[in-house]
Amino acid sequence: MKTKLEYIWLDGYYPTQNMRSKTKVVENFDGTLKGCPMWSFDGSSTRQAIGGSSDCLLKPVAIFPDPERENAYLVMTEVLNSDGTPHVSNARATILDDDNDFWFGFEQEYFIMDTDTQLPLGFPIGGFPGPQGMYYCSVGGRNTHGRDFVEEHADLCIQAGLNFEGINQEVASGQWEFQLFAKGAKLAGDELWVARYLLDRLTEKYGYYIEYHPKPVAGDWNGSGMHANFSNTLLRTCGSKEVYEKVCEAFRPVVKEHMAVYGEFNEMRLTGLHETASIDEFSYGVSDRGASIRIPIITVEQGWKGWLEDRRPASNGDPYKIASRIVKTVSQADIK
Repeated sequence: MKTKLEYIWLDGYYPTQNMRSKTKVVENFDGTLKGCPMWSFDGSSTRQAIGGSSDCLLKPVAIFPDPERENAYLVMTEVLNSDGTPHVSNARATILDDDNDFWFGFEQEYFIMDTDTQLPLGFPIGGFPGPQGMYYCSVGGRNTHGRDFVEEHADLCIQAGLNFEGINQEVASGQWEFQLFAKGAKLAGDELWVARYLLDRLTEKYGYYIEYHPKPVAGDWNGSGMHANFSNTLLRTCGSKEVYEKVCEAFRPVVKEHMAVYGEFNEMRLTGLHETASIDEFSYGVSDRGASIRIPIITVEQGWKGWLEDRRPASNGDPYKIASRIVKTVSQADIK
């Protein structure tokens, strides 16, 4: 029996990488990650190698059933150099969370774009829809655009076995969000990239495309982020306001390091308006959606046992890079 394995990887474009994929057909596949062989690709076509030495390797790291094709699986991979070392574009290999102590919940915002008009759904040609206010979590054809598409994507993610946690229309017309949660920083990145893959692949039959730019519509419109909710054993169990404040303070001196990996064009979104903090400043606060890091009220009500939300990552950010930087900063926090 033949099985299709869709190998997915990230290319070498910088600073915003793109997903690439190709199909490998194998026989007598056992349905496990161990059964997925190493593969290769032409790195000279993806800005990951030169023509004279173009082979790059694909190392399978996560596998999910393909919800749209029979006898098929989606295989997330890391890119390796021909000698087996991590490629410079491989951010997953930089995540220092081998014991899966860090848990991440990503909130992926995006705009659904019409390929004919190249505008977000609900935007008329040559003008703008009504102002923000009525689109967020709306119901009804006047303000809700793209629900069939979004619901189908949610179903695909659930059928693929992703830990998909929810969807909602966002503040601007044609803007939506989905949420994923995973125990383990690497798995969180794997699942988000596969969810993006399913989202982008689904557009092919709708005549849409997905805009991940953090500020695709200028003016008084919210941008798109990818809020990163995170915790480790310390945050889940400490029961201490002082510890939480020390963890938050650990982010203050490394603002530039975080912003360097939080997504291209993020300065257009992080202006201090539209529920964002300024890109040049750092702040934190309980229930404060205008802060860099929000301390959820549930965390406080649970006796300072829970998680934090970094609201700065952009919608086009790489979850591997974001998780890697957050894990490093929290791990280096001076907790005594």
